Amino acid sequence: MLSDIEIAQRAKLKPITQVASETGIREEELEPYGKYKAKLDDALYRRLAEKKDGRLILVTAINPTPAGEGKTTISIGLAEAMARIGKKAVLALREPSLGPVFGIKGGAAGGGYAQVVPMEDINLHFTGDFHAITSANNLLCALLDNHIQQGNELGIDPRRILLPRCMDMNDRQLRSLVSGLGGKANGVPRQDSFCISVATEVMAAFCLAENLADLKQRMGKILVAYTYDGRPVYAHDLKAEGAMAALLKDAVKPNLVQTLEGTPAIIHGGPFANIAHGCNSVRATRYALKLGDYCITEAGFGSDLGAEKFLNIKCRLTGLKPNAAVLVATARALKYNGGVPKNETAEENLPALRKGIANLGAHISNLKKFGLPVVVAVNRFENDSQAELDYIGDYCRRNGAEFSLCDVFTQGGKGGTDLAQKVCALAEQPSSFHVLYPDNASIPEKIETVCREIYGADGVDYTAAAQKSLREIESLGGGSLPVCIAKTQYSLSDNPKLLGRPKGFRITIRSLRLNNGAGFVVAYAGNILTMPGLPKHPAAEKIDVDENGKITGLF
Repeated sequence: MLSDIEIAQRAKLKPITQVASETGIREEELEPYGKYKAKLDDALYRRLAEKKDGRLILVTAINPTPAGEGKTTISIGLAEAMARIGKKAVLALREPSLGPVFGIKGGAAGGGYAQVVPMEDINLHFTGDFHAITSANNLLCALLDNHIQQGNELGIDPRRILLPRCMDMNDRQLRSLVSGLGGKANGVPRQDSFCISVATEVMAAFCLAENLADLKQRMGKILVAYTYDGRPVYAHDLKAEGAMAALLKDAVKPNLVQTLEGTPAIIHGGPFANIAHGCNSVRATRYALKLGDYCITEAGFGSDLGAEKFLNIKCRLTGLKPNAAVLVATARALKYNGGVPKNETAEENLPALRKGIANLGAHISNLKKFGLPVVVAVNRFENDSQAELDYIGDYCRRNGAEFSLCDVFTQGGKGGTDLAQKVCALAEQPSSFHVLYPDNASIPEKIETVCREIYGADGVDYTAAAQKSLREIESLGGGSLPVCIAKTQYSLSDNPKLLGRPKGFRITIRSLRLNNGAGFVVAYAGNILTMPGLPKHPAAEKIDVDENGKITGLF
C-alpha cells in the first residue's frame, strides 16, 4: 500500500493557473507561488462582492481518539464527490501547524486519495503565513520589552505581562522561563513564556479579520499588560499595529491549491480548536462561498470544540449561516470510547460499540441544538464488520441524523458520492441555524450554557484566579463578547480520561483572558496547555529528504 506522501508525489497536478481559471478566477486576481499554489488578491473579492453566496457545509467529528477519525480526509473527499455529481464545491480549510506535523500526528492535508496538494508544501512552510504570524507576535513582544528597557514611560508592571512569545513547534522547554538575564544591556529580567504560534491572539485575530485594515485595527486592540497602578496596556499604546500589519500584508491573502482530483481548495490560517477558535480564516470562507455553489469547511476536533466555536464565535461575529453539518466518526473510535484498547479496535466488538456510541449521540445532539441538519459520515475501514456498521446506521436514524458510509481514503471522490448527495439534499432545506446564547448574557452565563448544553456538565467552578480575571475583563468592557473555552479535545469533560458521554462532572475554569483584538474571551478549563510537547518518538524521526529534495516519511 502506498503512503499518503507517495500517493501525493505520483499525482499529476494541474497548473494553479488552470485551477484558478476553472474556478472563475482571473489571471490578474492570482499571485502564483510557484506552479501549484497561489494567493488570491483582494480584487477578486471586490469583483464577486455582489454575487450570491453558495451554501455553507460544516464538517466536524466526535471526540478524537488514537484510532483516528479522518475529518480532513472526509472534507476533501466530500468536495471531490460533489464535483462527481455535478456540483461546484470549493474547500475552505486550515493550514497545518508544524507542531503536529513533527510531533504526533504527522501530515495534516488529508489522506489516501482524498488529499490537498502539493502535500509537502502545505504541511511544511507553504506560503510562509505562519512564519509571518510568528514574526508579528514576537515583534509585539520585542517592542513591549524594549519599552520597559528604555525607561518604561507607560509604567508597565513586568509581573503582569500577558503576552507570550511564540514559535510554531512543540517545545515544552519554553513553557515557562526567565528572560532578560546577563546584565543591564540584555533587558529587564522577568518571568516569560512561549506558546505555539497557532495559540496566539495574533492567529485568532488574523483568522477573524475581514481585510488588512480590519486586521491592523485588531492588532492594536490586543491587551498586552497592566501597569503598576492597574491600567490596561494595549498594542496600540506601543505603536505596534502598523509594523505588525506590514508583516502580515501578504499573509492575509488566502491560498489557493487543489485536491488530487483538481477540486479547488482555499487553505488559510490555522488556530487549534482546543486552545483557540479552531477555524480557517473568514476571508477564505467568504472567497469559497462566492466561488462555489457549496463551501465545505471544517472546524478542529469534535463538535464540543471546533464546531461550537465556529457556530458561537465565527458565525456570530461574521453573520455566516451554515446550511448543514457533517459529523465524522469511525467504528474503531466508537469502540475506543467504549473502553477497547487502541490495538484491539479493529476487532468486532458490538458490546463496546453499544457503550461507546453514546459519544456519537452527544455530538449529534450538540449540532441539533444549533438548528443544523446532520449527516453522520462513517469513515470506513477494510475490516469494519457489517454488523457494527448496521448498528451505527440504525443508531443515527433513531437519533434524527442521516447516515453515510464513506471510502474516500481508497477511492477519492467516488467513495463519497452517497455522502455528497445526502449533504446537498439537506443543504437545500431552509436553515434554522441559531447561536446558543445571546450577546447580552454575562460571561459566566455563556460559559455555563456551553458547559451544560454542549459538554453535558452539571455546572462550572472557578478558581480564585479565574474570578479575579473575570472582574478585570468585565471592567474593561469584555462582558458582551462570546467565550472561547480552552479544554482537552479527548473528552466532552475537562478530564481527558473520561471517554464516551460522561455524566456527573463539573468544569473547572482556572483562568480567563481577554482576547480583545480577536473579539472573544478565553476561558481555560482543566489543565490545558498552550505549548504542546513532543512524544517519546516524534514524527520528525521518520521524515527525511534526499539529495534531490524529495521528502519522505511525512505521513
